[in-house]
Amino acid sequence: MPFFTASDGTRIAYHLRGSGEPLVVLPGGPMRASAYLGELGGLAAHRELVLLDLRGTGDSAVPADPATYRCDHMVDDVEVLRDHMGLAHMDVLAHSAGGSLAMLYAARYPQRVSRLALVTATPWALGMPATAEDRLAAARLREGEPWFEEAFAALEDWLEGTGDFDPALAPFLYGRWNDVAREHDARGDDEYNDEASAVYGSDGAYDPPATRDALARLAAPVLVLAGELDGGPNPELARRTADVFPNAELAVQPGAGHHPWLDDAEWFVRRVVAFLTGGGAPPESAQ
Repeated sequence: MPFFTASDGTRIAYHLRGSGEPLVVLPGGPMRASAYLGELGGLAAHRELVLLDLRGTGDSAVPADPATYRCDHMVDDVEVLRDHMGLAHMDVLAHSAGGSLAMLYAARYPQRVSRLALVTATPWALGMPATAEDRLAAARLREGEPWFEEAFAALEDWLEGTGDFDPALAPFLYGRWNDVAREHDARGDDEYNDEASAVYGSDGAYDPPATRDALARLAAPVLVLAGELDGGPNPELARRTADVFPNAELAVQPGAGHHPWLDDAEWFVRRVVAFLTGGGAPPESAQ
């Protein structure tokens, strides 16, 4: 697999899937190896996915200084990747926590971003975290499913700070809690760097006023894609995220959770490809 060397000497890996024009993909977690993204529901049939393993995750090396796990420090890794690939500018897709890294990158290097797709991206970089009320309201949409009572109790404990992010919470991350979702969730235990995750959004990582000001001048088109059933971000928080950008569109995927390419791959790929090709939203995607 290909590697590049970051500015501090850390060896960073990335994985190529598919063919066509490169699409740089930043994973979430925070600090989960990019393997969980797979081919993004078939998006690799349309673009060459450049799946970055953030430092200390997947096949990338552990840095000498753990402080470099902080989100703002890893902006330079994304820029070195762009230069390493010989791209004057690039399309970027970011999932979940990776959305904050993508926003910081776009704020610092706006001329390097052609198009930016933020997929169920939690806008920590904008100072807009998902609230407990957001998550509980989204969770209640799943009432009546056989796993709901146990999962909802675990969610309440976690939000109150009296419980951990229990495996019982996992069904809320998927629009359909089926065998595909269970297998995808089970892989997560081996794909996270917990030390790095704790540093990712630590003190100093974000400067929301400065980031919002910079992104308000971003010329690149932006897609903010939310899952209808997701609580972090819910569609309203995604709408507020889109409002930060001067040239953004919002798409809410019906019946989707936090991993929309697993819930309805055809809908997800069709919507993202329409954005990346500048073709506009398909009629059924209009908001």
